[in-house]
Amino acid sequence: MNVRRSAAALAASAVLCVGAAPAALADTPPPAPSAPPVVPSGLFGKADPSYDGVWRQSFALLAQQTVGEKPAPQAVDWLTGQQCANGGFASFRADATKACDATTVFDTNATAVAVQALKALGGKDAQVKKAVDWLKSVQNEDGGWAYVPGSPSEGSSTSIVISALAVAGEKPAEVKSKAGKSAYDGLLSFQLGCSAEPASDRGAFGYQPADGKLAANADATAAAVLAGLGKGTLVEPATTDTPAAALPCPAGAADPAAAAQAAAGYLAEALKKDGHLTAVTPGADQPTADTGNTADAVIALAATGHRQAASGALEWLKNNSASWSNRNPAALATLVLTAHATGTDPKAFGGVDLVAALNATGPAPQQPDAEAQKVENKGDKSSSGNQNLWWIIGAGAAAGMGIGILLSGRRKKNEL
Repeated sequence: MNVRRSAAALAASAVLCVGAAPAALADTPPPAPSAPPVVPSGLFGKADPSYDGVWRQSFALLAQQTVGEKPAPQAVDWLTGQQCANGGFASFRADATKACDATTVFDTNATAVAVQALKALGGKDAQVKKAVDWLKSVQNEDGGWAYVPGSPSEGSSTSIVISALAVAGEKPAEVKSKAGKSAYDGLLSFQLGCSAEPASDRGAFGYQPADGKLAANADATAAAVLAGLGKGTLVEPATTDTPAAALPCPAGAADPAAAAQAAAGYLAEALKKDGHLTAVTPGADQPTADTGNTADAVIALAATGHRQAASGALEWLKNNSASWSNRNPAALATLVLTAHATGTDPKAFGGVDLVAALNATGPAPQQPDAEAQKVENKGDKSSSGNQNLWWIIGAGAAAGMGIGILLSGRRKKNEL
């Protein structure tokens, strides 16, 4: 679990604890913690889905679709069944037959990634529109979003929502709050500018201000790169390579794309030290490798066309991500998307078949229809026969006319 989901879990816990405050102050002991919910058969992963059920399902379905797999109907149905009538998603609803109400803790992050997955799957326009409309309805006055609607905006959630809006066909610059602030106004307010200290943090994005000051946050920065470019987590591999650059100072006019490039420059520089990002986990006093945010950073650098800047971290992920991603559908899906963004084979990622490992954590994808496959094969044979016939005719004509003929074979479309 990366910082994004840890923060989400803490935020949800905080909201739930507010409602439980009177009980905590009573003289009677608090009730024993309830057992974790039973993991539904259509859901990927076996761990407690309370805080990341929709998140990991969305990533798993998006990754399967990206590599040409057709997700199982029950897996897709589970995700669509989690959507509330107003269009929003909670992190997880154990009983989806029960209508969402005032006690439902909605999750902008889960809703945003569900939008990306459902858009990629196709045929879910109604669900996507409802989710997008809900996201617009919970935009804060400053133009940004919080993980839990009604809370102060933060960099990560604002970025994730903007990516979802862009993927759904919206123009983030035109999505404005009641106060007239656009989604990009909200996003750019989290970037550390030319006055930030240390200077190495300039260009990064922060999560939320502490005592009025923003601190560089790798998770928020990687997400902001995609948001600034108007892209989602599914990034097509770049065909060219450009060097990453730091935030130019003095900075020019506020521009989302330029902000994304500056954020990518920060990530590229941060990766140089160890070849990966680090973070201090709760209870620890020393930083450890942050595999999740390293993968996010590689995707961000690929999106900005900085292939060389991402190469070292990509190799580190190939050699060091196995334990982090073991039986973890969200992690495996993130690595599949990392491989796709960098033009790497996800079925041979550091000796691991990420696609097979992901499929093993949930409902098996659909197999190609046997009858359709027969028709396709028959069509290939017929086409080949026709090609042979025309080759003979063409060769005879060429011999008679003294003209050489250049023959080319059919090219098969590469499956992603």
